[in-house]
This record gives sequence, structure tokens and C-alpha cells, in this order.
Amino acid sequence: MSAKTLLTAAQPTAALHLGNYLGAIQHWVRLAPQYRSYIFICDLHALTVLPQPAQLRAHTLEAAALYLACGLDPKHCALFVQSHVHGHTDLAWILACLCPLGELQRMTQFKDKSSTPSDGFVSSGLLYYPILQAADILIYNADIVPVGHDQKQHLELTRDMASRFNQRYSETFTLPTPYIPEQAGRIMSLQDPTRKMSKSDPNPAATLFLLDPPNTLRKKIRSAVTDSEARIAIGPEKPGITNLLSILASLKGIRLEEAMAPFASSYGPLKDAVADAVIEALTPIQTRYQAIIQDPQAIEAILTQGARQAQAQVDSMMERVRHKIGLK
Repeated sequence: MSAKTLLTAAQPTAALHLGNYLGAIQHWVRLAPQYRSYIFICDLHALTVLPQPAQLRAHTLEAAALYLACGLDPKHCALFVQSHVHGHTDLAWILACLCPLGELQRMTQFKDKSSTPSDGFVSSGLLYYPILQAADILIYNADIVPVGHDQKQHLELTRDMASRFNQRYSETFTLPTPYIPEQAGRIMSLQDPTRKMSKSDPNPAATLFLLDPPNTLRKKIRSAVTDSEARIAIGPEKPGITNLLSILASLKGIRLEEAMAPFASSYGPLKDAVADAVIEALTPIQTRYQAIIQDPQAIEAILTQGARQAQAQVDSMMERVRHKIGLK
């Protein structure tokens, strides 16, 4: 295990999809043993959409079960729930006092989500979200942070806040480096391959959920949007075909060109091959999930142990931070 620290997190949901798995979770599984790794379910961030309490609790447990089913090993990482570790919100307030309001208002995600709220309500938590995310990262002095392309701006803000704190109060925080996998960084919608695959897509046929049964997965892939030109090719002019080949290449661990080689001019065989590969990859995950979710006490024990490991790091860091800023 490296002396460096890796940290990553995701909001609680059992509605994880293939894009989450190929673009994030499979990399967490591979990277976790190589670092001092903290991986958590960020239930505090989920509060920005005001979930029902019972639903939030259930989704948190289901998300943990699904991460374990995907191969995360508690022996190689601290797996925990954000709110079970005290200190994240304390550091977030301290960092907020160092962050100009304009920097938060310029965040692309805030501008996008606040411009078209579904119910007319824009939570101030949506504006504050990147500050809490920065605290999540800096409180563990993370060196490596696996993120998607849409989170890169937030990580840049995190680095800026770490630098600002270090300059004002002396060297304290490590400046984190993003880890963005090149292949499978973005799996696109099956119905609109110009947009990223999303759990909130109103068209259920657009998204391959990890817990979709095999017949549903095959049906969605067979209905995937391609184009009228029956030609297998890679490129921006063939987004649907490129997306299917990206899925196949990622699951097989090969290059796009290798994935394309067996197919000529018919889309049917390509879609069948993608469906076979997806079902082959997800069936064991689904089987493990069904076994794991039957024992919630075992899941809670893993999360409690992970939180205990994380709390030790957080207490040490917050002791330093409080002393440096004059709170003790």
C-alpha cells in the first residue's frame, strides 16, 4: 500500500448505473488496495434535494451493499457514511469563511441546477455544496481523488481553498490531484448519446441500471439509438455506435478499435455482443448484492468500522486546524 491517500465518495442510491460502474466504481475497486483509501457515502450532500428520511436511510444501506457487491473490500479501504464522522461540516464552515461568494456562484453545476429548478426552489445547500465537498477531501489530506469530468471544476476550487488556507495559516493541507480515467470516463445515454447516462433520465430506456434484470438490459441495448447509416465506425459523427463500442471495450478491457474489429455493417450483432457483455458483467454483481442486502447488520458493522478509521484521521486533522486558526 502506498503512503499516499485516496478519497472518493458518491451520494446514496441503489439506482447506480453502468456509467457509474465503468467510470468510477471499478476504478475504486482497483485503486483502493494501492493507497490509504477512504470511500464514503455522502448522505449530507443528498440533503440538497430534501429526501424522505426513511428513503435516505434505506438508500444509504443499499448503496453500501451495492459497493460491496461491486468488489470494494473493507480490508483495503475505510467504507463509511459521511454523517457518521464528525468534523466534515466543521471544516466546511471554516473553509466557507475563506471562500469568496463569487467563486461559488460561478460553479457550472450550481448555475445549471439553479437555472431550471423542478419546483422553483433553489436550496442554498446547492451553492454551498462545493465547500462541503472540499472539506470532505481536505480533512483526509487526500493526494488522489477519482472524479468525473463534471467534478473537475469542484476539485480545482478545493485546491484553491487548500492553497488559501496554507498561505494564511501555514502549510496544512495537501493539494489533491484528480484521477480521471480516460476510457469509460463517460458512458452516454442509450437514447440520446450526446448526453451522459443518468439515473434521473426521464426515459427509462436510456439508462442501464446495475440491478436491471438481464431481459431488461438486453431490451434497452437493442433499442439503443444508432443512426440510419448501417456502418460501424468510431467518432463524433457516430455517437450511438461509439458509445456501444465504448461499453464493450471497457467491459472487455480492450481498445475501441479492437472492440470494433469483429463487426462490419450490421448493428444487430454489435448490440447483441454489448448485451452479452453487460449481462455477463452485472449478473455476479446482482447475485452478490442480493446476498449482502439480506444482512443489514453486517453492512452496518462494516460502515461502523470504516467510520471509526475515518474519525481517527479527522480528529487529528481538526486538532491541527483548530489550533492554527485560534479556536484552541
